[in-house]
Amino acid sequence: MNYYISDLHLFQETSIRFDERPFKNLEEMHEIIKKKWNCKVNNGDKVFILGDISCRGKNENLISYISTLKGQKILIKGNHDDVSDYRYHQLFADMCDYKEIHDSVKDKNYNLVLCHYPIFSWKKMGKGSILLYGHTHNSAEDKYYQKCLYEMIYNDCRHVYKTEVKAINVGCMKPWMKYEPRSLEEILQWRK
Repeated sequence: MNYYISDLHLFQETSIRFDERPFKNLEEMHEIIKKKWNCKVNNGDKVFILGDISCRGKNENLISYISTLKGQKILIKGNHDDVSDYRYHQLFADMCDYKEIHDSVKDKNYNLVLCHYPIFSWKKMGKGSILLYGHTHNSAEDKYYQKCLYEMIYNDCRHVYKTEVKAINVGCMKPWMKYEPRSLEEILQWRK
């Protein structure tokens, strides 16, 4: 099973206030995220973390915490990820800036583009490929991005795109994510 999540911002106190996260403090946030993660994810599963797992990679507590999360973790690097500590690399099966993968839901195959950042044009965009991204949290920037995509696709370029264009923010603070990794099926279910 593949799972997706972004913008955990572990060990970053300001993330609680910035996103108005429903936690009293970092300890409570860490405990709830780990509990939800490990109740859902098995060690044979892959979890694609679309950036900003924290603000640094050298923190002993961060390294220790990530090692307790189940699954094969793949980090799509974000702007806050410091991956300079070699020990941090050992926690992930792969680290990259961008990734294209395939996933399926009920015998239907999907092409996915995984990037920390929202982008306006991605491979096979008008042919059913889905962009999963993070970075913009619950910001005006994210609303503007989605509005621009909608305007471009449904008003300006209707003749270009043959299928619905999907770009979905998988930031952990989104109501459909609820601070836990989600399968593609769960993410698409929310879209209905």
